[in-house]
Amino acid sequence: MTALIALVRKDLILFLGDRRALLLNLVMPIVLGAFFGYLFGGSGVSDNAKIQIAVVSEDSSETSKKIVAGLKADTALTVVEMPLAEAQEKVLKGKLNAAVVIPAGFGDAAGAALFGNKAKPEIAVYFDPSQAAVLAMVKGMLTQHVMQNVSAEMFSGSGGQKLMDDNIASLEKDAASNPRSAELQEFLKSVRTFQSRNADAKASGAATANGDRAAGLSMPFVTTEKAMSAGPKYNGYAHAFAGMAVQFILFMGIDAGISVLTAQRQGMWNRLLASPITVYTVLAARATSSALIAMGLLLFIFVVAAMFFQVQVAGSMLGFLGVSLSFALVTATFGLLIAAFGKTPEAARGMATFATLIMVMLGGAWVPAFLFPQWLQSLTLVVPTRWAVDGLDAMTWRGLPLEAALAPIAAQLGFAALFGALALWKFGRSSGSSKV
Repeated sequence: MTALIALVRKDLILFLGDRRALLLNLVMPIVLGAFFGYLFGGSGVSDNAKIQIAVVSEDSSETSKKIVAGLKADTALTVVEMPLAEAQEKVLKGKLNAAVVIPAGFGDAAGAALFGNKAKPEIAVYFDPSQAAVLAMVKGMLTQHVMQNVSAEMFSGSGGQKLMDDNIASLEKDAASNPRSAELQEFLKSVRTFQSRNADAKASGAATANGDRAAGLSMPFVTTEKAMSAGPKYNGYAHAFAGMAVQFILFMGIDAGISVLTAQRQGMWNRLLASPITVYTVLAARATSSALIAMGLLLFIFVVAAMFFQVQVAGSMLGFLGVSLSFALVTATFGLLIAAFGKTPEAARGMATFATLIMVMLGGAWVPAFLFPQWLQSLTLVVPTRWAVDGLDAMTWRGLPLEAALAPIAAQLGFAALFGALALWKFGRSSGSSKV
C-alpha cells in the first residue's frame, strides 16, 4: 500500500508541476464550453448573432410599409433596405443571410387573398443555400409580420373597408350555390359593422383575432425560395472539407515546428549549422518543404472530396489554387513560429495545439461564422483561418470568380509574412546562442 501511495503521489506532483500542461487542461475545456454555450444561448439571456437580411420593397402601400417596419423592429433581425440587384449580390457572396422582396401591389393583393377568394401574391426570398435553418426562421418571422399587418389592415385599416366591400360583393354572387360563402358573407358584414363602431385600430385587431381563425382565414401570401449560388447546387460537404482540411493541415505545421525543437534537443540542429550553410537557408528549406506538404495534403483532400462527395471547384480554379497556396505558406510559417518561440517540444506542442484550436474555432471551421455574434464576426477577420475557410468556400460551392479570392489570398500572404518575419527575427537573435 505504501508503494501505491508513493506512485500516486509522484504522478500527482509531476502533473501539477507542469504548469503549462495544467493550464492547458484547465483552460481549454472552459474556453470551449463557454464559447459554444454562449453561441447557443448561454444561461438564457442570449446575445447571439442577429439574422442579417435585406428587404426590397416594391410596394408603397401602408400594409407593406408596416411589414417592413415590423421586420426592422424584430429583435432577431438586422434589416437593411436596398435595391434588388445589390441584395442578390450580397446574398450570393455570403454577406447577407437572405433577401426578402415584397412585390408591387402586395398590400392590396394580400388583403384580397386573406379570405381565400383571390390569387395569393408571392414574396420572393433569396437565401444562402448553406444556411437552410436561417431560411426557415426568416419565413416564420415574415409570416408573423405579414399576418399581423394584413389582418390589421383588413379589420381596422384605411384600405380594409374597400377590400371588405369587394369581398362581400364577390361572396354575394356565390351565396346561392355555396352555403359556406353565405356564412363568410355574414361574418364579413359583422366585421364591417364592427369597423364602423370602433376606430381604435389596436382594440379592433385584438378583438377580432379569434374571429379570424374561426372564419377559416387562409394565408394571404406564398413565398418562393431561390438559393443564391453562382455554382452548382449547394453541397454541405464542401464547407466541411474546407474546415477540416484547414484544421488538420495546421496540425501538420505544428509537427514541423516541433521537429525543429526535437532536432535542437538532440544536437542535430547544431551539426547541421556547422556545415557551410546559414540558418536562413535551413529555415527557408524547412518552410518550403512544409508548404509543399501542406499544398499536397490540401489538394489530395479535395480530390477525394470531388471523387466521393461531389464537391466541385465551381468558381475559379486559379483562385482555388491561390487560396490553397497562400494557406500552405501560412502553415509553413506558423510551424517556424512555433520552432522559434518554443522552449521545449512538449511545452510548445501544448500551447501550439491550444492556439490552433482557437484559430480553427474562430475561423468558422467547426461552426459556420454566420452563427457568431456580429462583433465576433468582425473580430475573426484577424484570424488567418477565417480567410482560408471563406476563400475555399468562395471557390468551391459558392462558385465565385477569381476576384472573390483576391482578398483571402492577400490576407493570408500578409499573415505568412508576419509569422515568417517574427520567426526569422527570433532565430536571428538566437543564432549565436547554444540553442542554435
